[in-house]
Amino acid sequence: MVEPAISVRLDELLKQRGMTLTELSHRVQISVVNLSILKNGHAKAIRFSTLMRLCDVLDCQPGDLLRYERS
Repeated sequence: MVEPAISVRLDELLKQRGMTLTELSHRVQISVVNLSILKNGHAKAIRFSTLMRLCDVLDCQPGDLLRYERS
């Protein structure tokens, strides 16, 4: 199976900020299940509105959250 070219660095950012997935879920008003899908690389897309809320709460830029990895 081919690995996805875009990876999500949500775990790293949560650890850096001392925040749990549950706390992030409450602050961005997205279910823990949907955040978990994103965190584990199973999401096929992300809405800009979701990306903006994540960046706002995590005090980061989209490039801090997403990484492009060449095959």
